[in-house]
Amino acid sequence: MPKLKTHSGAAKRFKKTATGKVKRSKAFKRHILTSKSTKKKRHFDMEGLVSKADTPKIKRMIPY
Repeated sequence: MPKLKTHSGAAKRFKKTATGKVKRSKAFKRHILTSKSTKKKRHFDMEGLVSKADTPKIKRMIPY
């Protein structure tokens, strides 16, 4: 079986955890931050997990 190529865009956006879950960063933290509360901006810094429905597709994109 040939080697699987890593999807370079997905590799930049997602990371696998030791238990096999997929981490992602949250959106809405790039610009127009003055209208957002401090609490909201702080929560955007935390990493989230990819939903169960999307996890298999992402795992195929980042096999290693």
